[in-house]
Amino acid sequence: MPTGGRSRPVTLHALAALILAGTSTVAAAVEPHCCADLERRVAELEAMVASKGNHRVTLEISGVVNNAVMAWDDGGEQNAYVVTNDNQRSRFSFVGKAAIDALWEAGYAIDVGIRTANSKLVNQVADGGFDGRLPTRFDLRSSVWFLRNKRYGTVFTGTTFAATDRIANSNVTQTGAFDHYAAPENAGLGMFLRSASDGRLTGSLLNWRRIIGAGGDQPGESQRGFSLLKYVSPTWNGFTLAADWVVTDFWDVALRYRKEVAGFDIGAGIGYLQLTPGSRTRSVCPVAFLMFTGEETACSQLRGSVSAKHLDSGLFVNFGANVTGDGLVQETTRYRDTGVDDRQIFFSGQAGVERPFLPLGQTTIYGDYYTYDGGASTPLLVGPGDALNPTGLGQWAVWQSEVEIWGGGIAQGIDSAAMILYLTYRHVSGDLTLRQLNGGVATGAIAGAPIDDLQLLLSGAVIHF
Repeated sequence: MPTGGRSRPVTLHALAALILAGTSTVAAAVEPHCCADLERRVAELEAMVASKGNHRVTLEISGVVNNAVMAWDDGGEQNAYVVTNDNQRSRFSFVGKAAIDALWEAGYAIDVGIRTANSKLVNQVADGGFDGRLPTRFDLRSSVWFLRNKRYGTVFTGTTFAATDRIANSNVTQTGAFDHYAAPENAGLGMFLRSASDGRLTGSLLNWRRIIGAGGDQPGESQRGFSLLKYVSPTWNGFTLAADWVVTDFWDVALRYRKEVAGFDIGAGIGYLQLTPGSRTRSVCPVAFLMFTGEETACSQLRGSVSAKHLDSGLFVNFGANVTGDGLVQETTRYRDTGVDDRQIFFSGQAGVERPFLPLGQTTIYGDYYTYDGGASTPLLVGPGDALNPTGLGQWAVWQSEVEIWGGGIAQGIDSAAMILYLTYRHVSGDLTLRQLNGGVATGAIAGAPIDDLQLLLSGAVIHF
């Protein structure tokens, strides 16, 4: 010790050595008890978390935001709205699952949609939709539990999409995120028809999507929102089978394919849907909720599609088709024994190139075409004095309708932001034939109702998260 009784200052090295020595001594003294105490605290934490949820089930949250500006010219008016693109509208999803053993797992899936000025519903007089819906709302797209076996497939129970959902829209390109080639009604076909004779807008609620099928889901669109039992097989050599049963309504079955073959990325599907007698499903058959005169027959739908992209060149083609045999129409009071066409048919396609021309991601340049022809596509009537009424008198029913659409688009993927910027154009034209009612039966005069063409421009972005 130095003279004078004064302590010499402790250096940093000495202080560090003292701390380390003390720590080692304490650690040696408590080491037998450390792990047991740590395990107890972890168990307490797990118990606290489990009381607020099920820690045995994993949870994945995902979604998409898809907004755009939609401009139109219907021959009498030009305008634009900010819309949610209904081709893949904004939504968020919850998927939870838990392993039972090496082969079995159980789980649930909930899909909630967000509609803000739905691009399918907006029209010339209402930016939220023809039926006065709130401009922003949520709707339940799917809510199911499932039980999956890795060898034998998955069973779903609840409200969800049917097996033939989007079966006519197979797509291996990024246009599937914003432009469904077999479901053109998703963007702008909620616009009301305008008479080419006098330029007036119809007051009959007839819009473009109503003359290609009056139900909630048009021929090329999804069949969703049904309470059903559904089976999906494991994928074997690119093939996946799905089937479901909607109680007292319909059943359907679908076969899908996705695989790379000889330098091509190929996706395809074919499906059949059969409505059961006694059903009133609006979204499957246009006239399913009209008054019937007897034991009604059931309608059916056969639809399919194929999509192929050459991996080296980026050239691609998409093609889809549908035939709806609306056997129900022959048993309705309105159309019984009238000889109305009981089929609705469409063909559609896209062709173009998709390559990473820029370092940002894939660039897609394409053209598309759609044609529809069908009878009795809607139960809506054209009343006296309406712009579409051929004589201005009496009630007229839709007898035959034809719609032709051509257009194209360009899109740029931005991989770093999981984003796609897009611009699409469509030119819509059609022929509408009406038949006058006599005592509620379509046995009167048959006449054409000329309608103006519709032009649509849609520009926006979709972001996945």
